[in-house]
Amino acid sequence: MLVLFETPAGFALFKVLDEGKLDKVEDLWKDFQSSESARRVVELKAFNKFENTSDALSAATLIIDSKPSKGLRKFLQKHCEGETLAVADSKLGNAIKEKLKIDCLHNSAVMELMRGLRNQLTELISGLGSQDLGPMSLGLSHSLSRYKLKFSPEKVDTMIIQAIGLLDDLDKELNTYAMRVREWYGWHFPELTKIVSDNIQYAKVVKMMGNRVNAVDLDFSEILSDDEVEAQLKEAAVISMGTEVSDIDLLNIRELCDQVLALSEYRGQLYDYLKSRMNTIAPNLTALVGELVGARLIAHGGSLINLAKQPGSTIQILGAEKALFRALKTKHSTPKYGLIYHASLIGKASQKNKGKISRSLAAKTALAIRYDALGDGEDNSIGLESRLKIETRLQVLEGKDLEKSAGSTKGKPKIEMYEKDRKKGAGALTTSAKTYNPAADLVLPTEETPKKSELASKKRKHQEAETEPVEEAIQEDGGDQEYRKKKKKKKSKETEEEPAVDADGDKKKKKKKSKESEDPAVDTAEGEKKKKKKKGSEDVAMQTEESGKKDKKKKKKHAEE
Repeated sequence: MLVLFETPAGFALFKVLDEGKLDKVEDLWKDFQSSESARRVVELKAFNKFENTSDALSAATLIIDSKPSKGLRKFLQKHCEGETLAVADSKLGNAIKEKLKIDCLHNSAVMELMRGLRNQLTELISGLGSQDLGPMSLGLSHSLSRYKLKFSPEKVDTMIIQAIGLLDDLDKELNTYAMRVREWYGWHFPELTKIVSDNIQYAKVVKMMGNRVNAVDLDFSEILSDDEVEAQLKEAAVISMGTEVSDIDLLNIRELCDQVLALSEYRGQLYDYLKSRMNTIAPNLTALVGELVGARLIAHGGSLINLAKQPGSTIQILGAEKALFRALKTKHSTPKYGLIYHASLIGKASQKNKGKISRSLAAKTALAIRYDALGDGEDNSIGLESRLKIETRLQVLEGKDLEKSAGSTKGKPKIEMYEKDRKKGAGALTTSAKTYNPAADLVLPTEETPKKSELASKKRKHQEAETEPVEEAIQEDGGDQEYRKKKKKKKSKETEEEPAVDADGDKKKKKKKSKESEDPAVDTAEGEKKKKKKKGSEDVAMQTEESGKKDKKKKKKHAEE
């Protein structure tokens, strides 16, 4: 029986000389107390040495995964024909048995034998000293640790932190230099600032043109894509109000334009480099929020691992710490977003839904960062899937807002689909057309004025018609005492009627509003009194006329006599 033993230097095959001792597992350790007794139990048959550290690392990683390496398979085929192989891992033994057709053994006696071999390893293998075995095992353990942590030089996020910092600095410097070019050349050709708005195009035009007098003879089609802009430029150069500048001034301006163009070109190269590094180190984060926002999050967090330790609520307000602590101090509402605000998904949302989308995006971003930092996969499937879910949620939120704005305040509008009421293959509607229902109309009741009051008002004289509005105004206003006193002084004859009106006014003061049914009754009572008064005055007039006629007849009789 042979024993397979793995060492940092290579694979060793030991032949068991006395297999009977394996039956006594409890006493097996006594045979490995010294090197001489160990040599009576086992002896080295073959040794397969690793060529370099990478070979040792690949073989060790395959052994950890219970898979034999290519070198190990060749080594076993050469030395294990017709022998039983004792292994420390049962899964490795099954793999060797399937691929090499070698019988493998794994039990407690084999594990005790392995423990004894490890104790006397340097004595059993000639040429392998303890001073060599220590550094080998240490180097292999470090390599295995890096492999387990998926450590790779391509996963170093320090380059991203430096690149995004340099990109921000370049943007500031480029903007400063471009503004300086505009201000400096504006003394010579001020109209060009409004004609060409892009800073890079402005610098190219200034570098190509130099003095504005040369603009008429030059072709700006390579720089300016629009022919109308080029025509405006040439026209403005002829009638420009700028001052004249010397050749040495134009030389310095052109050198500054060269600096702007060089910075712009380097900025583009740096952005491409940052984009490629972000797709390599954090592909899911890049797919979800973009290269620039993802790089700023990593730079603000310190590293990708540190950022993976943060919850979604922290990632949501990362970059807005000053506003957060100010809000906590003043007891105001905390900010809803920080650096993540510049993501394209939040830009698509309306102002009302930005907070909800930022919260959802921060939660998905936390998952994507953890997968990028600690996961095995290198694809961006999780980021793309999360982005699709957030876009769907955004569409749902925007749709709800549209429905609420279209409907009533009590709830969602009931929208009837036009095609739903149609028969399949027919042009007519399945339901009958709705007709107007007049019974559903609501009409306010109108007050009917009594006929007696109308007749009484028609028969009143001019004087009574003048006094009636005054009395009605007094009744409606709740009785105006000052006005009534003036009327009492003017008209002494109506003293009997005035107290009744005052009493009605006092009642209205107490009740604030009298019933509408009592008003017609009061009007009719007053009308009857006035009728009686009219009849009395008419009787007096008739009596005076009759007495006058009798006197005339008597005078005529006396005259005739």
